[in-house]
Amino acid sequence: MSTSETQQSRRPRRTGRPIPVVVLAGFLGSGKTTLLNHLLAHRGGTRIGVVVNDFGSIEIDAMSVAGQVGDSMVSLGGGCLCCAVDGSELDAYLAKLADPAHRIDVIVIEASGLAEPQELIRMLVAGENPDVRYGGMVEVVDAAEFDATRRRHPETDRHLAVADLVVLNKTDRVDAAERARIESVLGGLCPGIPLVAADHGRIDPELLFDRRPWTETRGQLSFEDLLGRAAEEHGEDDDHAGHAHTHYETTEFVTDDALSPRRFIDFLDARPAGLYRIKGFVYFGVPGHEEKYEVHAVGRFLSFAPLPWARAEPRRTQLVLIGSGTDGPALLSGLEACRESAPQDAPADSMWGVLRYVRQDPADPIG
Repeated sequence: MSTSETQQSRRPRRTGRPIPVVVLAGFLGSGKTTLLNHLLAHRGGTRIGVVVNDFGSIEIDAMSVAGQVGDSMVSLGGGCLCCAVDGSELDAYLAKLADPAHRIDVIVIEASGLAEPQELIRMLVAGENPDVRYGGMVEVVDAAEFDATRRRHPETDRHLAVADLVVLNKTDRVDAAERARIESVLGGLCPGIPLVAADHGRIDPELLFDRRPWTETRGQLSFEDLLGRAAEEHGEDDDHAGHAHTHYETTEFVTDDALSPRRFIDFLDARPAGLYRIKGFVYFGVPGHEEKYEVHAVGRFLSFAPLPWARAEPRRTQLVLIGSGTDGPALLSGLEACRESAPQDAPADSMWGVLRYVRQDPADPIG
């Protein structure tokens, strides 16, 4: 057995679900670091592991409390771990971040402005670490430099084509007509991919991950406390800075009936572009697939994970849908149409559409 295999076998295994890994991509100057800092400052009690994939030493503005981030790992009191790595080290750093001792909830990879996001995605979906899973790719676009960026980097169009969510950043630097033009171009380059407009990287973290209350971490002078104090000094409210959440609507759906897997997949395939995130648990009740299925979608990225029911837990579907400009009643009507009164009679092949998005084996790609 090799040294790395021995170390892997000694590493404690997580007892919970795999940690989602979100790729944050975009060319130099698009505002990735600003967006990342915003997520860190408004994450609630969520513990975020951050991997910075870039060339040379990187300094992240909001992490100045930790000093220069070079090739080493920096551990901060709030549970945030940051690494500056190249692609060949990615698996090793993800394994370190997934160590149960760190209690990380989500990992964000800030890709180099010159990186190929397709390669990062390939590495994540083909990885053999069962403690992490690919959680979608977010492409950040600079509205003020949109045309110039495409001229300098023709590969921009290719990057947009593999994105699960596009953030049109720096919209405060263009007028309404220019913004509409760019959004139209983006709609042609990546049809069906959700588009979020932002300035200074301010998007709602709930679009990417759940936020926890600060009650367990505040008062420890953690990294999160330092960020919170900085926000307070600048007159920002902890939970409402920038009021990004006011641009989104939340729709909730709960039913004790099983859902038809075929009709539910049809519903997901037809989801509107403004529906950015779907999360929750689905009960299908098809023979051989009576588990509850965790569903997670960021933009067009979709995954399912079968999980055991807790003792005495009612068989129930619970979904939260987050979007902008969405028709809540229409979404609920679409979900109501997915109800299945006799799931026990459904054929086994009715689950094929769902199983396409279940990572059956760590070596198998999702979807």
